[in-house]
Amino acid sequence: MKKHWKLAAVVGAAALALTGCTTATQPASSEDAPASGEPAAAESLGRMEIIAPANPGSGWDQTARAFGGAMEATELADSITVTNVPGASGTVALAQMVSNPGQEGVLMASGLAMMSGVLTNDTGVTMEEITPIARLIGEAEVIVVPAESEIQTIEDLMALIAEDPASVPIAGGSAGSADHVFLGLLAEAYDIAPSELNYVPYSGGGEATTALLGNQVSAGISGIGEFSEQILAGELRGILLSTAEPIEGIEIPTVADIGHADLEFANWRSIMAPGELDDATVEQYVQVVTEVAASEAWAEQMETNNWADLFLAGDEFGDWLEQENTRVEGVLSQLGLVLE
Repeated sequence: MKKHWKLAAVVGAAALALTGCTTATQPASSEDAPASGEPAAAESLGRMEIIAPANPGSGWDQTARAFGGAMEATELADSITVTNVPGASGTVALAQMVSNPGQEGVLMASGLAMMSGVLTNDTGVTMEEITPIARLIGEAEVIVVPAESEIQTIEDLMALIAEDPASVPIAGGSAGSADHVFLGLLAEAYDIAPSELNYVPYSGGGEATTALLGNQVSAGISGIGEFSEQILAGELRGILLSTAEPIEGIEIPTVADIGHADLEFANWRSIMAPGELDDATVEQYVQVVTEVAASEAWAEQMETNNWADLFLAGDEFGDWLEQENTRVEGVLSQLGLVLE
């Protein structure tokens, strides 16, 4: 099935096929109407708490509040309380949820950063101890160079790195972030040891952009939204997207264009629940989240926040999560960031 990607509010949506994806936003036709005997529409979950494992205003906080609002708007929750539990890449909130197995009435925003945090911090807990409900949204990664750079293609960049990694500084987010993980996966694909990368972590996209425009680094990597303004203004030039399909409105090669569709990657966010819930409760959560994700209220939130629809629910999401964890753990190990 096709997923929709967007470059900020300036360009239209485009499609990206992620392995194992199903869509929650495609309108059903009369031919798709539930047949007799199929499950009825989900019932309201009543009062719910959604844990945002970061500070107010963060990506996880925005996701929790937006999805909670959509749950209320669709009348699939009577009221939503968002509780911020920041710390250690979301693993403080994870530990809190793990300590309350079987607790009903609580969901948690999660995502790639938490998965990396578990692997790179001595957390004592894992995401395997909680229940996957659905992957909701994501953001594509993009590699850019200054507009006047002699680096024209990703092949040019990787050739320079292979020749002398230390001489090619690349700006990105914090160590172990989505930026770092995708760059590590790319290095492996070009037979470069990820640990040899001269990765320069910055605390924010603004700092990385300043470094790029000041020619302090050779290239930069971030979510497409961080560099979209500079790309559209012609100040930065994109040389690779982490998507397998192009994003409408910009001409940047994709991982499929360079013969590495298996590198398809996104910084995703999800909804999780406590572990050890009974099957009926898990099924109800999955059904409610699926219906909310298909609603106009959620579509409006995705449009407002420029989020890409990467919906995947239930067992399919659980299976994908295991595969993603294996991939992320592998590259973080190669980057020397996984604690033994």
